[in-house]
Amino acid sequence: MVPQKQYIGKPLPSFHTKCYDHVVTKTSDMQAFQQFTGINTVMYYSPTIVQMAGFRSNQLALLLSLIVAAMNAAGTIVGIYLIDHVGRRRLALSSLSGVFVSLVILSGSFYMHSSGSGSGLYGWLAVLGLALYIACFSPGMGPVPWAVNSEIYPEAYRGICGGMSATINWISNLIVAQSFLSVATAVGTGATFLILAGVAVVAFVFVIVFLPETKGLTFEEVDQLWKERARGHSRGEGLLEDQDDNEAQ
Repeated sequence: MVPQKQYIGKPLPSFHTKCYDHVVTKTSDMQAFQQFTGINTVMYYSPTIVQMAGFRSNQLALLLSLIVAAMNAAGTIVGIYLIDHVGRRRLALSSLSGVFVSLVILSGSFYMHSSGSGSGLYGWLAVLGLALYIACFSPGMGPVPWAVNSEIYPEAYRGICGGMSATINWISNLIVAQSFLSVATAVGTGATFLILAGVAVVAFVFVIVFLPETKGLTFEEVDQLWKERARGHSRGEGLLEDQDDNEAQ
């Protein structure tokens, strides 16, 4: 029987270290940002959002929501290709930029609707915002948090850490799904989408500051990278800069 502190003949690193706490925090934050930028709000409530935008036909609202779902599936397939060609950081940043723009469009369309202006164009503007949101989110912030979650932990703790991050994802999903309609009723749908756009900005800054590029790195290199970042060693920052240089080439 393998001793508790042994893993394939080698001592297990302590889980509660600055390094591993740092890793779990950052990957859990990515999972939370995936949900708090509103993806499942769009997926769950797309028929309601379309009707809020002025399309009163239930059949048309359902059809448009099915198109949104199909775009999400297609975008995810594109993301599978891009994630190893573009890199995790760049793909996430591009995705969040598009998410921000699309949420602002959605917000503007609902502000136009509430003010009675737009001559019916606000409905199609909302549909455009929904389509743009899915087109930007699904290839980037859809797969990137899960890809990072699968490769950023040390092998000994990959299972438990991945499970913890997935739990954060589903808790965030529950919070957003349960609160969206209530918040939209309280402050207005336009303001609600602006709040989500603000979260996208925070997520963008988070990726720039905290998320290392793991494209092309082995598990051992990723583990060493996090250890050096946690200790504040300049070599860790140098490795990140080298990764960014490699992306640019």
